[in-house]
Amino acid sequence: MPDPSTPLRTSFKIEPAQRITRLPPYLFGRLNALKLAKRQQGADIIDLGMGNPSDGAPQVVIDKLCEAARDPRNHRYSASKGITNLRREIAKKYERKWNVQLDPETEVLACIGSKEGFSHMCLAMMGPGDTAIVPDPAFPIHNYGVALAGGNVVSVPLGNDEEFIKNVIMVIEHLYPKPKLLILNYPHNPTAMTVDQGFFEPVVEAAKKFGVAVINDFAYGETCFDGYEAPSFLSVKGAKDIGVEFITLSKPYSMAGFRIGFVAGNKDMINYLATIKGYYDYGIFQPLQIAGIIALRGCEDFIVEQNLRYQSRRDVVCDGLRRIGWEVERPRATMFVWAKVPQEHSQGKGSIDFAMDLMEHAEVAISPGRAFGERGEDYMRIALVENEQRLRQAVRNISRFVRKNQPDMETKS
Repeated sequence: MPDPSTPLRTSFKIEPAQRITRLPPYLFGRLNALKLAKRQQGADIIDLGMGNPSDGAPQVVIDKLCEAARDPRNHRYSASKGITNLRREIAKKYERKWNVQLDPETEVLACIGSKEGFSHMCLAMMGPGDTAIVPDPAFPIHNYGVALAGGNVVSVPLGNDEEFIKNVIMVIEHLYPKPKLLILNYPHNPTAMTVDQGFFEPVVEAAKKFGVAVINDFAYGETCFDGYEAPSFLSVKGAKDIGVEFITLSKPYSMAGFRIGFVAGNKDMINYLATIKGYYDYGIFQPLQIAGIIALRGCEDFIVEQNLRYQSRRDVVCDGLRRIGWEVERPRATMFVWAKVPQEHSQGKGSIDFAMDLMEHAEVAISPGRAFGERGEDYMRIALVENEQRLRQAVRNISRFVRKNQPDMETKS
């Protein structure tokens, strides 16, 4: 019993773990709050901020999901590493598409989306005093996953050429303690930067030489246009000796909400992740895994059709933004357009404040480049998740807003 003479504390602050305090302010928070407020006021916000596919999954996948969900045997806990047939189908896909041989028992693991898998891989690989090299700009979890695991991030300017490899090697040679992990992401989110066959060969060579593990986030490996085929990191000889690759069903099959991702490659790294997941979860809901098997076995034509949709939307956005004076390259992959905003359009504001202005006055939500790192400033990321009519309307809304701020601007949009 507490001593009745001891005064009771009427209030106190509950403190989070130190790992939470290491995270920077969530830069999308202001945008999400404004978007919600605008929609509650009745505004028709055209939301191009998140890479969240709006096109439905293949009908055959949906039908199989419904069928499997009716079977009570599938209502039990599943395997945390994924059911055997699902891992086997990923191994077959890697062999068929990228000529990579994988043992589905030891070199493939299913994740609750690749983001979960990546985060827990960082937890399995990193700790206080460990360092990861992450290119800048970067998808936020590539930095925060390391931070949440207690590790440190060293940024290098993003690139896809020999100079980029030299920068990475220079960091490895001069940093002490030596970096433990190199995190790559091609095709890249947010910039849509791609690499060609041969890029990963010097990466593997350097990783072996210096004893650095590699993770390649390959989430957009099948979302490619104009005949471009993204190379797999694992297709390089020796890649499995030093690293892994994450892939997902979210984008190619429009199955983002199903939360089915995979990691493939180095069996030791996969075993580390399996150990962590064995403590944290019981795996993906089994009907979802069964539906994923159907997607992998028989929906390659769906990927082709979906890529044509994204390619057409890409052209609408790129052509429209170019007409109003934004600098934009036509990406060969991903579901994003990465565009540089002229200073006269942003009125000298940073990309976050400019994104707030677009939401407030143009009723268009796009992602500020600064949310992806210092080198993302002056850029905006546009997700190709709406139909062409809505995308054209978004460009018109943006055009009207910047023209109002700059009356002499001419546009054909």
